Amino acid sequence: MKLTITFAILASLAFAQQDAKQRARAARELGKQGEDAIPKLLAYVNDADISVRIEAVKALDEIGGPKTVDPLVKLCSDPDPEVEIRATDGLVNVYLPGYIKTGVSGSLQRIGTSIKAKFSDTNSQVIDAYVEVRPEVIAALGKMVRTGPGIDVRANAARAIGILRGRAAIPDLIEALHSKQDSVMFESLTAIEKIRDPSAAPRIAFLLRDLEEKIQIAALSTTGILLNRDAAPDVRDALQHARSIRVRRAALTALAMLGVPADHAIFLGYLSDKDDSLRAAAAEGLARIRNPIDRPTLDGYFKSEHRMGPRLADAFALVSLGNLDTGEFSPLRYLVNTLNVRSYQGVALAYVTELARDQKIRLAIYPMLPGATRDEKIQLCTVFARSGEKDSETYLQTLSVDPDKDVAQEAIRSLRTLRARLP
Repeated sequence: MKLTITFAILASLAFAQQDAKQRARAARELGKQGEDAIPKLLAYVNDADISVRIEAVKALDEIGGPKTVDPLVKLCSDPDPEVEIRATDGLVNVYLPGYIKTGVSGSLQRIGTSIKAKFSDTNSQVIDAYVEVRPEVIAALGKMVRTGPGIDVRANAARAIGILRGRAAIPDLIEALHSKQDSVMFESLTAIEKIRDPSAAPRIAFLLRDLEEKIQIAALSTTGILLNRDAAPDVRDALQHARSIRVRRAALTALAMLGVPADHAIFLGYLSDKDDSLRAAAAEGLARIRNPIDRPTLDGYFKSEHRMGPRLADAFALVSLGNLDTGEFSPLRYLVNTLNVRSYQGVALAYVTELARDQKIRLAIYPMLPGATRDEKIQLCTVFARSGEKDSETYLQTLSVDPDKDVAQEAIRSLRTLRARLP
């Protein structure tokens, strides 16, 4: 009798397992049928078997598009970490198409009930300003940052909030900064930096002295980006007591972002430092203080500097201090020309974007457009999208019909971003 019962139980389990495999296979096949299959996938989203739900979320990620948002939001509360990570990346992919190929879910390794994910050091992606994210998406991600099942789930949710500019989840990110989980804290700091809400700045100041170097550097960077000038004394202290060259660079760069006149002597002192990054940060600081007395000094450094990083910073400072010449060897021309150089394109773009907030500098850039290269035009579209005003619309409209289709496409996108920014 006992043997018969045992056999029956085993048979039942085998049947259930086989049935789960069939349901998983069915969910996988539905993913190949496009958005019309989404209603059929809903049953698999609620399946009791983890393997079925994993195939369901994979299918939804493969289909993509706005119609997958509701089931993916539901899966953000799944008890399984792999399902939550895949749902998170799927949601980002809805608003940033193509993300699913580079997101954390692509590196998942499953060992029993636990998962291991690999986070890339590159984390600069963010949606365009005109893209609107549904509030329930940010709410679901914020909840995951606080209560997700595992460090990787929480860190990935924080990364997603940053990419989606989820301002409403800032309280969740701030709470995560007290978690003592380095990867969660780092991703939360990076997200706060991307969202760029100055009101969050005072609540991260306690991390400026963090003993974990990566966290301290991220806190310094975020403090600079958010322009928390009240934290300048703490940043100076971090500079003075830096435990490594990386912390010293981050601290001086943060001070340079703040541009407090009281730090003028500090920047002058580092202008001739042997370290390229420190020289560049010093020039950036002088650029933002905008003391006319520094122009001859910076001009001398610009002409004698042989390293590209600090020379770009010298050029940035000279333009900031009023040198609007666009001749062949001028600082402004040097910055624009560097938009063609892949290895320094991002640096030059950041400098020109900041400078272009000044209308006089934008007016100096506009006449350069007819003779600009393809890469220069594409990057300048981004500049005008981020820093332009009404006067930029005409130039973006002209670029939107450029013979080069990539230039035209970027101009159209930038015009949408610009108009979303303007009141």
